[in-house]
Amino acid sequence: MDKKKLEHLFDLTGRVAIVTGGTRGIGRAIAEGFVAAGAKVVVASRKAEACEETERHLQSMGEAMGVPTHLGELDALTALVSRTVDRFGRLDIVVNNAANALTQPLGQFTPDAWDKSYAVNLRGPVFLVQEALPYLTESPSAAIVNVISAGAFLFSANTAMYSGAKAGLMAFTRAMGADFAARGIRVNALAPGTVDTDMVRNNPVEQQQSMARASFMRRAADPDEMVGPALFLASDASSFMTGQCLIVDGGLTPH
Repeated sequence: MDKKKLEHLFDLTGRVAIVTGGTRGIGRAIAEGFVAAGAKVVVASRKAEACEETERHLQSMGEAMGVPTHLGELDALTALVSRTVDRFGRLDIVVNNAANALTQPLGQFTPDAWDKSYAVNLRGPVFLVQEALPYLTESPSAAIVNVISAGAFLFSANTAMYSGAKAGLMAFTRAMGADFAARGIRVNALAPGTVDTDMVRNNPVEQQQSMARASFMRRAADPDEMVGPALFLASDASSFMTGQCLIVDGGLTPH
């Protein structure tokens, strides 16, 4: 290892990345980090206005595009990949970050809530990868980062619907890592703990405080603290790593 090689470990220059849920919270921070690392970034989010604002923001740093996309709609995933490749000519990285926090108590699930949760939290990410697969296969540096949750490894009785979907995405991460290795595609998961995002702030203040104190570090993470781990998983810095999960939770999960 020499200095020049070390300096390029986290370099994404020339690579094209899709970041879903990229207009706020963890996704936006990751999108900013990837642009700063040299990538051309496409952010996807349900709201067109948020995509437009984030596109302008990221273009002040580098090359970027916003594409309004509902992860629960399969046709939208096809359009997202097509627009990315039409604009930038390739696709190297997919960050499955978009999620919804919908959950219901065990024993009180409704089919409608189940469908809404799993369409975005599990089906969407899996089918987005499926749409991206031909282009990732052509990439010399393909990487998939599935953002799950520390809740996938905890008892999570109060968030079983959400945590179950995230655990499912972890299972797909392992399966994809095994299946796609021969294509040169690495697939890993990032499991954040409590992060100061809109999803967390939507809880009552007392619950937010409880969530923040649950880890050994006894605080919530800033979204920017997820950038380093995501960049590690997407870059050459983790070139011999696939089918794994990087848990970044302040010491919450004994795993």
